[in-house]
Amino acid sequence: MTDGTSTPAAVFDPATVTIAIVTYNRSHLLTRLLESIGRMDPKPGHVIVIDNASTDDTTAVVESLRAQLGTELVYRRLDTNTGGSGGFSEGMRVAYELGSEWMWLMDDDVEVIPDGLALMGKWAPRFQSVQGRRYDYDGSAFYWQYRVAESLAIPIPFAPAGFDASGFKEMNSGCFEGMFIHRDIVRQIGLPDPRFFIYWDDQMYGWLASRITTSVIVDDFVLRRTREIKQHDFGVRHMNASSNAYRFYIMRNRAYIKKYYRAHGVYKPIPFAVGTALTFIKELIRLALVERTLRGTGHLFRGMRAGRQISRDRTWRPMPELPPLSPGSGAPREG
Repeated sequence: MTDGTSTPAAVFDPATVTIAIVTYNRSHLLTRLLESIGRMDPKPGHVIVIDNASTDDTTAVVESLRAQLGTELVYRRLDTNTGGSGGFSEGMRVAYELGSEWMWLMDDDVEVIPDGLALMGKWAPRFQSVQGRRYDYDGSAFYWQYRVAESLAIPIPFAPAGFDASGFKEMNSGCFEGMFIHRDIVRQIGLPDPRFFIYWDDQMYGWLASRITTSVIVDDFVLRRTREIKQHDFGVRHMNASSNAYRFYIMRNRAYIKKYYRAHGVYKPIPFAVGTALTFIKELIRLALVERTLRGTGHLFRGMRAGRQISRDRTWRPMPELPPLSPGSGAPREG
């Protein structure tokens, strides 16, 4: 692991950054994000929009805003919906092949603070995996669970929210809503794993990054959420509403975490099983208190059954390392 003091670039150059966005049937939200990028100062060198086979007017919206961005736009409309996991994997692949030094990942339901890239860039000489802060829909500070209890493979919900004078805290997780990561780390750990489809993918990717570099969350607000989500206020933390798809994948994808843990020699059966049980209980609480129903528990059980099939797959392998392309030497494949 690097000590966090290595220098990826002597001087941070915003033109070496690519913002990679994944969108699906939310052109109204994508519009706000692209318009906010148009107001950024400084701007990134490239913006990539990965469209997960949207059936709305996403293509027309992207083309109508292309000239307003003030930077190069790469648009890829996929043939099928590959989920957030597949979309971010493809977005990072294109960014890597463009020769980007930095990849800044985000969903379509945020907008960028005008000086957000400058704020992220000030950390670039010190760290290679950085997470900025976000404002929630109502303007409050959004709390993200930046620490994972490794043996349980679940987020620590009460990791301290405050920052000291350093302005950063070490993390061992990741969030694709704002992950800012250097190509050297991407080369070593490979692309995000599209097999997750949704859920746990960014936590796993951040965990992999933290094993080879000092990953940090910094006390700089760089994004603002633009979509209101139903929540329950527990006083010290909020819990968001979910969906049946999320309930299925949150349980199924525990099997992929187990696979990665085994590959890296950190899998401990009993603590991991406890983490799985706690995840199941958390989802029951979410159903009861946030969504006011217990309908949906069947999707949790379906996910667990599907996970057992994944666990038995002896052909499974982690995502491979990437070739060490020289910056500027690559070009994105048509997709």
